[in-house]
Amino acid sequence: MELLANLALGLDVALSPSALLYCFIGVTLGTLVGVLPGIGPMAAISLALPITYHLDPTNALIMLAGIFYGTQYGGSTASILLNLPGSITSAVTCLDGYPMAQSGRAGVALFITAIASFLGSSFAILVVVGFSTTVAEAALGFSSFEYFSIMLLGLIAASTLSQGSALKGLSMVVFGTVLGLIGTDTTTGQFRFTFDSVVLSDGISLVALAMGLFGVAEIVSNILRPASSQGPLKVKLREMLPERDDWRRFWKPATRGSLLGTAIGILPGTGATLASFLSYSLEKKVASDPSRFGNGAVEGITAPEAANNAATQSGFIPTLSLGIPGDAIMALLLGAMMIHGIVPGPTFITEHSGMFWGLIMSFWVGNLLLLVLNIPLIGVWVKLLSIPYHILYPCILVLICIGVYSAQNSTFDVLVALVFGLIGYVMQQYKYPAAPLLLGFVLGPLVEEHLRRAMLLSNGSFAEFFLRPLSAVFLIGTLLLLLLAMRPWLTRVLGRRQVRDASGAA
Repeated sequence: MELLANLALGLDVALSPSALLYCFIGVTLGTLVGVLPGIGPMAAISLALPITYHLDPTNALIMLAGIFYGTQYGGSTASILLNLPGSITSAVTCLDGYPMAQSGRAGVALFITAIASFLGSSFAILVVVGFSTTVAEAALGFSSFEYFSIMLLGLIAASTLSQGSALKGLSMVVFGTVLGLIGTDTTTGQFRFTFDSVVLSDGISLVALAMGLFGVAEIVSNILRPASSQGPLKVKLREMLPERDDWRRFWKPATRGSLLGTAIGILPGTGATLASFLSYSLEKKVASDPSRFGNGAVEGITAPEAANNAATQSGFIPTLSLGIPGDAIMALLLGAMMIHGIVPGPTFITEHSGMFWGLIMSFWVGNLLLLVLNIPLIGVWVKLLSIPYHILYPCILVLICIGVYSAQNSTFDVLVALVFGLIGYVMQQYKYPAAPLLLGFVLGPLVEEHLRRAMLLSNGSFAEFFLRPLSAVFLIGTLLLLLLAMRPWLTRVLGRRQVRDASGAA
């Protein structure tokens, strides 16, 4: 009965006129950003963040979340029509979506991805409803020891399990943590790393940092990238209905993708990208004829789209109930909540029950809106893809600068965004991931706060971290992840030593 009462409370919030309006704005912007290749949800949320300063916190979070999961829907459009993923989570959709478009079945592919996205999201929302309160209740017994350990685990997992070099990911976490320490120490009131600059006394703006790393850097990268000469294909609505054989091949991959995506989304450091690629690999392994994949297999677009949308929704479980973001986008949403004075964690569900359940129920509303929007507006998105990028991206850059300035009316923040845009572009060229940097920036100060509090409680003894069972489990998990990340390096070192020993013996 309590669950039904909570759902009724959430539905009352989600169906209010203001919540419906901002949910609609969020999912529409998200779909638009997902359709346009190379922008991504990070840039879109960063751009929208200053607008939320003037909104009610619940409406602000509903809009930002709508942008996030809306990009997962829109990302498949460019993947299918242009063979260009609108977002990295839709990259695997190109493998079978584009061949379907080339064979005249673009409408069927777009229809199937919309339905698969809705089913994956719906299943994950049910899991969020069922498990968020349970996780939060279990976490009420956490002390600073457990919080420090689980946050450290989340940071290490996000940096070592992401794509690319684990060492580069770890270095970015450290860099982000150091950036997060700039400003006034909340314990002593002393300035740290400000270089006697008053403008740095409050630290680096999250909006400026995020817009620079994920907005400006992406725009610079896409402007310098050679433009594609391939034009978008035409899609007619009457050609969108799948055949009976398409439906027969649809249901099992959609179910497997939803289950896999939901499980992966809950884990820190994984996210929708890993979910989509793993689900594609799984479908290829269980298929009776794997040679169909890459040539327009319905299963090849169904499972990844269900998985990446399920992972997006289930990622809210650790973010809202523990205050531990699973990826950089969740870290940005967590930062947005902190800007409004709301700290996610075990007490968030009870202290802000209207906001929590309103947000959960808005997921249902948003996904229904996306299902309705995506099918009739496909013609609009196709025309949008015909806009030359050399016209589109400078306009977005101007909006980014306006958004950064409007956040605190600071020209210094605009300069910070541009500087981090250049830093982000250089990081891209040398394969340094930006997501761990943002995670370190958001979680770093919280990790420091809980570490200092824990050390005060234990009179400076580190042994207390290992005497508490949960804290010890989290720290052991962190150590195992570090060893796993160091495995390639250790293998190379041992291999060189064996070669030297063999040459010396000869």
